[in-house]
Amino acid sequence: MRLDDEAESQNVEDRRDGGFGGGGFPIGGKSIGIGTVIIALAASYFFGIDPSLIFQGASVIQGQQQAPQPPSQARRPPANDQMTVFTRKVLGNTERTWEHIFETTLNRRYAPPTLVMFSGATPTACGTGQSAMGPFYCPGDQKVYIDLAFYDELRQRFGVGGDFAQAYVIAHEVGHHVQNLLGVSGKVDAARRRMGEAQANQLSVRMELQADCLAGVWAATAQKANQALLEAGDVEEGLKAAAAIGDDRLQRQAQGYVVPEAFTHGTSEQRVRWLRQGLTTGDIRKCDTFAAKQL
Repeated sequence: MRLDDEAESQNVEDRRDGGFGGGGFPIGGKSIGIGTVIIALAASYFFGIDPSLIFQGASVIQGQQQAPQPPSQARRPPANDQMTVFTRKVLGNTERTWEHIFETTLNRRYAPPTLVMFSGATPTACGTGQSAMGPFYCPGDQKVYIDLAFYDELRQRFGVGGDFAQAYVIAHEVGHHVQNLLGVSGKVDAARRRMGEAQANQLSVRMELQADCLAGVWAATAQKANQALLEAGDVEEGLKAAAAIGDDRLQRQAQGYVVPEAFTHGTSEQRVRWLRQGLTTGDIRKCDTFAAKQL
C-alpha cells in the first residue's frame, strides 16, 4: 500500500504504557477462572465483535474504569514508530472513505470510531480487553482495540504478511463500527439472546462475514479515490489473511477436527468470498449476509 500522502487519524488513543493486569477476568466485581478465559478466547478467535458476548450475563467492569490520562502523561510514540504511523494512516483513510460512502450512498453522516492501542490488558465498556483476544470492536464505547503485536502474530503464526493484510485487520473492525452505526449490531445482539447457542453462532457468522465484506467495500472505494493506494499483490494479501483466520482452519489447527455448529466467524472459504464481494462490487448494499441464502 502507498500511504505516504495519507493523513493520519487523530482519533487514536495510545494506552501502551498504561494497561493493567491481574489474575482472571474481572467481570461485574467477580473473577472468572483461567479455564473459562481460555475457552472464551478459543471461542472468540480473532476479530470478536463484542468480547462481552463471550461471557453470558457479563456486565461492565466495576471499579475498573479509568479516567483518560492527561495529555502530559499520555505516551507519545516516537517518530520512527512505523506501525503506529501505519495504523493511524489506515484509520484516517477509513474515516474519509466511510464519510464519503455514508454521504453518497446512505445520505447520513459518519461518526468515526476511536482506535485504542494497548499492550496486555485494558478496560473497555465491554469488559476487560486482553491482547490474547486479538483486535476487537466494542459497541459500548464505539472503540476499536488493538495490540499492535498482533501484526507479528499474523505473520509468524498464520504466515500472513504485508501491509494490506494488516490494513484488513483494522478495516474489519471498522466494519463492525459501521454495523453498529446502522443498527445491525443491536438487532443481532437482541436476536442472539433469544436463541440457543448453535443458532446464535450462526447469526454471529453472518455478522462477521458482513464485516469482511465491508472491509472490502472500504478498500475498493479507497482505491477508486486514489488509484495509487493499492499495489500489486495487496488484494492477494488480504484474501490470504481472511483464509488464515477461518473457523475451520483455526479449529483444525487447535484440535485436529472441526465443529461447524461452533463456528462464529465463518469458514476460510466464506471469509474469502465475502471479502472478495466487497472488493469487487465496492457497494455496501451488496453486503447483506443476513439475507443471503448461501454464505
